[in-house]
Amino acid sequence: MKVVLRVDASERIGTGHFMRCLTLADTLLKRGAQCVFLSRDLPAHLQQLVQRQGHTLRHLPVHEAGTCVGDLAHSDWLGTDQVSDAADCLAALQGQLHDWLIVDHYALDSRWETQLRQVAGRILVIDDLADRRHDCDLLLDQNLYQDMQTRYADKVPQACRLLLGPRFALLREEFRQLRETLAGPRAQVRRVLVFFGGVDARNFTGQALTALADVGSANFEVDVVLGAQHPQRAAIELLCQAEGFRCHVQTSRMAELMAGADLAIGAGGTATWERCSLGLPTLALSTADNQTRQLADAAAEGLVYAPELGADMQATLAMHLPALLHNAALRQLISRSGTAAVDGLGAQRLATRMGCSGLSLREARAEDSKHLYCWRNHPRIRAVSRNQNEIAWEDHCRWLSGVLADPRRKLLIAYQGEAPVGVVRFDVEGEGAEVSIYLVPEAPVRCRGGDLLQSAEDWLMEHCREVRQLHAQVLGGNTVSKGLFMAAGYDVDNTLFSKKLHEL
Repeated sequence: MKVVLRVDASERIGTGHFMRCLTLADTLLKRGAQCVFLSRDLPAHLQQLVQRQGHTLRHLPVHEAGTCVGDLAHSDWLGTDQVSDAADCLAALQGQLHDWLIVDHYALDSRWETQLRQVAGRILVIDDLADRRHDCDLLLDQNLYQDMQTRYADKVPQACRLLLGPRFALLREEFRQLRETLAGPRAQVRRVLVFFGGVDARNFTGQALTALADVGSANFEVDVVLGAQHPQRAAIELLCQAEGFRCHVQTSRMAELMAGADLAIGAGGTATWERCSLGLPTLALSTADNQTRQLADAAAEGLVYAPELGADMQATLAMHLPALLHNAALRQLISRSGTAAVDGLGAQRLATRMGCSGLSLREARAEDSKHLYCWRNHPRIRAVSRNQNEIAWEDHCRWLSGVLADPRRKLLIAYQGEAPVGVVRFDVEGEGAEVSIYLVPEAPVRCRGGDLLQSAEDWLMEHCREVRQLHAQVLGGNTVSKGLFMAAGYDVDNTLFSKKLHEL
């Protein structure tokens, strides 16, 4: 699969758009995709990061000042007008057709996207403003809004699929890995993490550190994270030395620092969902217009503590910090709400939706009977089945006929190319469904169990929209299936695994 990503980063734009695109590109690369970034005037450290991660970077030309003409609220972020930017991108791609074009830019809309269709099989837009029309096949908005099901109703083509909410948050792999090791929030705050984004042009970091020093930080340690381009980096490093705070510049240990903290102070954006995935209670402040509503709606769901930022930030923090520092019950509530909303698998889900798993699913038919019989009776499959006896052919045929005749039972066979690689069955009852899954024994190609389960869940949500809850029964010794369902966001109660499905 060939993928091209159009995204920028700068002091004004910040680095959040770029970093979430890089996370997606890294996920796609692991699945065999080739990714090309198209960016204008990208900071040097981000250029190096793209190439270090194994992607290609093509530089768009810098235009003269005064050419940022447009009617969008963020037109001046582009560095030129949309027509010129489209021409620059087409020239950079030299007519090469790509399977996907991913665009994450507030200054681009349907006019630009339509021009780029000549080099893109399909288009994915990443947005959270919902303030302009798009010409796309997929739209991702990873934020939580109370009206998220209707925000894009008149802004995308009718056939466009919407991927909405923090279930699709683009988080790096280390967040999911660390999430599995967490013991839960501590009763006392011992470490505080301060991070206001990769740029922080208004120096919210410095103001937060001053407020922490004023409320008394002797009882807890403080970790401060800065981007390499922070305008007040030297002053903050001096302040950290004076107060005994640890300062981390352009760190690659963000997930580790979040996992070790008991409380965070920071901005909105993607970092909101990183903190939620690790159950880190956060006092969150809006540092940009597009974060204000995001944080307000997230706070309404109990995912963050987001006071309104007054004219005096230090006064705001002095007023609200004690509410979290000295209230273990509130921190625990925010922590649990966050981990329930964000499981860290968003990038994997999106890659699967883009077809990068290589899987296709179809419903089983009567002519599949012999294959299903052989697979089900394989010793490896019987060993992890509730009925571990070898099934007689007549009993199998009777069972399959009953399954195919029952509209409440969905038996799916997954293919990698032409090769069958997995079987999934959903037994639907009301708003719930039991899931049963196995990989085809001795299949000629390898399939990831997580990809199979995710693809099957997507199929179910599309074809059985009444289903809201999934559950699976796993034998006590089946550690592989336990790991599969836990990694897919299922809650476990002894041998019963359950998961709430969310609408697209």
